[in-house]
Amino acid sequence: MEHLFVRGSQLLWRMLCKERLCLRKFSATFLAAKFQPPLLSIPRASPCVWATAHPAAAGSLPGFHRGGLESQLAGHGAPCRFLTGSSFNMPPSAEFVARPVGISSMMKLPVQTSPDGLDAAFVGVPLDTGTSNRPGARFGPRHIRAESGMVRTYNPSTGAAPFHSLMVADIGDVNVNLYNLKDSCRQIREAYRKIVAAGCIPLTLGGDHTITYPILQAVAEKHGPVGLVHVDAHTDTGDTALGEKIQHGTPFRRCVDEGLLDCKRVVQIGIRGSSYTPDPYKYCRDQGFRVVLAEDCWLKSLVPLMGEVRKQMGDKAIYISFDIDGLDPAYAPGTGAPEIAGLTPAQALEIIRGCKGLNIVGCDLVEVAPIYDASGESKEIFGTIKQT
Repeated sequence: MEHLFVRGSQLLWRMLCKERLCLRKFSATFLAAKFQPPLLSIPRASPCVWATAHPAAAGSLPGFHRGGLESQLAGHGAPCRFLTGSSFNMPPSAEFVARPVGISSMMKLPVQTSPDGLDAAFVGVPLDTGTSNRPGARFGPRHIRAESGMVRTYNPSTGAAPFHSLMVADIGDVNVNLYNLKDSCRQIREAYRKIVAAGCIPLTLGGDHTITYPILQAVAEKHGPVGLVHVDAHTDTGDTALGEKIQHGTPFRRCVDEGLLDCKRVVQIGIRGSSYTPDPYKYCRDQGFRVVLAEDCWLKSLVPLMGEVRKQMGDKAIYISFDIDGLDPAYAPGTGAPEIAGLTPAQALEIIRGCKGLNIVGCDLVEVAPIYDASGESKEIFGTIKQT
């Protein structure tokens, strides 16, 4: 038995030397492979294993191409791709990998610790310390990811196939300080500086609307003042509440104060609800914002509106901020400050589709509070919007 162990050790050492691998790297690679779902338990997995071992010949196999079968067969985790790294990350198909299998990342995409090498990245900000009514949005990112496993890679209505042209992964959550909102904003700002510096577009899972303020601080550092497509029941341009200037009702006031927004290219859609003053939208209009009230959207398509918005935004950088309470609570009840008579899911899709081709440098979905939505409707709507 001892001689077998010695011989095995010698073979291992020769292999490491041949492949120029250190023990630490080998161990990390081995463990990463060990804890993935076993490839051989997945139908037609053997071609994928063969292609990994023989990358030069893999191109001759049907289906082995950029974003092809090799990614679907890899299950959850890093996709099975050529050693050249030329393929894109692809969410696995439920035809091959059961939806409950694997770590609950966004759309079951691979998880990585940095934005390096990515065109876009899903990132969670589990913070709700800035809420004024019902808390719970700190759990939004976790539950959005759980529901996102239902979203497939193609949108047959629009022809969208984002994972065939963009390298996307889930880079996890920003750490926050639940006991100090200002410190949380600092942590968010620093995290997003690294994301945008890497040339990666952040796709944010919120969290309450406070988080958009530090995100835009980081985005504007790179791109300058940005345009804004803001879908919400509320303008979020208050000045103070209970003596505090930073909370979920003030982010865009703070952004104006710091010159983060190109105010002539700001559109707020779906605004409604009661107010503390006779003209609650005066501040927005004084800054040059276009305010589109929900009642002006009732029973109509928003395609004409988005045509006007596209012209207004031009080819300069824009950011999309989507508060789930922009939708009527009949469709998306999972939020802390619901307002009746809001937008429909179809109108939400018209808004997002209307932004196609614009110079989008980031986006977020905020105020998802899953505790108030037992059916998961709010998260499913978000997943569909993200795919569009």
